[in-house]
Order: sequence, then C-alpha cells, then structure tokens
Amino acid sequence: MAVVYNPSAQYEVKSWDVEYRRDPVRTLMARIYQPQGTGPFPVLLDVHGGAWNDQDRTANALVDQQLAASGVLVVAIDLRLASEAPYPASVADTNYGIRWLKSKAREWNGDPATLGVLGSSSGGHVVELIAMRPNDPRYNEFPLEEAPDLDATLNYVIARSPISNTIARYENAKSRQRLNMMHNNETYFSPWDSIHEANPQEILDRGELISLPPMFVLQGSLDDNVMPETQAHFVDCYRNAGGDIEFEVFARAEHRWVTTPGPETDRAIDMMKDYIASRLRAMQPVA
Repeated sequence: MAVVYNPSAQYEVKSWDVEYRRDPVRTLMARIYQPQGTGPFPVLLDVHGGAWNDQDRTANALVDQQLAASGVLVVAIDLRLASEAPYPASVADTNYGIRWLKSKAREWNGDPATLGVLGSSSGGHVVELIAMRPNDPRYNEFPLEEAPDLDATLNYVIARSPISNTIARYENAKSRQRLNMMHNNETYFSPWDSIHEANPQEILDRGELISLPPMFVLQGSLDDNVMPETQAHFVDCYRNAGGDIEFEVFARAEHRWVTTPGPETDRAIDMMKDYIASRLRAMQPVA
C-alpha cells in the first residue's frame, strides 16, 4: 500500500520507549510516536539539541507528538553527550539510528523508503553532517548486524535552529562571554581542530565532494545563539553548491521557541508538515 499523507489529518498517537543501541557508556533509548491508523505512514527520525552536552529523546516532545498526530511515524533518539564521548560520537549514534529505524519502521507501520530527519540546534548540526557525509566511515562506526546493507542516506532534512557554522557559534558565545556555551563547544570538539573539520559551513567552503539532500531550515529572528545572518549565509552556500534548500525566519522567535506553545510554534509545525508532504509528493514516480 502506498503512503498517503494529509498534513491536516488527526490521529490518536501511541508512544513508548525502546532500546536502540547498547553502549558501554549507557543504553541509548528511542521514543516511538505511532499514529493509530492503517498506514503505512511516512517516517521521521528526531535528533535532539542541547549544545551536544544536554537533553535527550524527550526534548522535542511537543513537536514530535503533533507531527505524529498528522500521520507521521516519529522516532526520537538519545545520543551520547559530549561528557560521555566527544565528536564524532553523537554523529555515529545518529547514523546508526537512521539505519536502525529503516530496519524497524515496517514493524511500527511505517515505510522506511520515506525516511527523513528532524534535527534541532546541535541536533541540526549532527543531521547536516550525516546529510552531507552519509557514508563517512567514522559516522558508520557501528554495524547493524541484522541489516548490514542499509545506509544512512536521507530523503530530506528539517533543521530547526541548526548550528550550521560551528566556529561562528563559538565566536558568538565568546563575544557575549557565555562561558558555559564555550565550555560545551570545547568539550565536544576535542581535539579542538575538529570544530573546523566538522563545520557544515566550512565543508561547503572547502568544496568537499558531498551529498546535498533537500533541506528546510527554520530560524528564529531573535536567536542570539545561532545568528540569523549566519544561518542565511549557510543557506545561500548550500543552494549555490546545488542543494535544494528552503529557509524560513520566524519573527519574535528565540533559539528554542518551538518548546513552548504559541502562534510561531504552531506555524513552524504546520510548515514542517507541509514540507514533509511536499517531499513525499516529489518522491512519487512520474506517471
């Protein structure tokens, strides 16, 4: 049965937690948000933010619940934090999570061929790296024994307040004397030079041979953590490199605006739904 997605649909949602990867540091869990209907449903992996040092799979629950209620199988995953393992640990966790979800989606009434990702803040940084480098051996560190042929390629990326320029974000924190934010960067990017190697903006600037899946970037106009002009420059460079990218700025919205109900949060969620619908239409074979 083909996937049919109507962004205005309303489903009841069942949610529960499962283990997705057992690591010596700790067991990483995933939260499943399953629409209760006939399906099959499109599939979305959610990757949390927290400046690489905080938060877990529950961080984006408001958005995940509402996307699932529209008829999307949403799965939000834990990542190792920087205090547990620096870069590229969380990227490897996410890469594994993508392949793992492709292998599991049918069990939860989802179509793995439709899989996209949603990443917020530092989670947006992580998913941009995987989008650009899906086959990087460092990011593919963990084999998926039950499905070794699956890869981490993506149909699309939704990035909310992503850290698309890691060094610009650090310099902004430094200029504002945000010592905790500086510490978060210094803990994650160890050795320090990796802040450049793992910088999506610099990856584009270097002209690396990369993948450029369709992307939608959502940015708050009042964000003084990830500056809107820095984000706009990344979007321009991604487009100039040949990527299909959309960009929306939300007035009166700060860095984590979607964690609080309100008009701009509602608009962001509605635009995510519409973007998912547009990508699914684009995937349909031409008659």
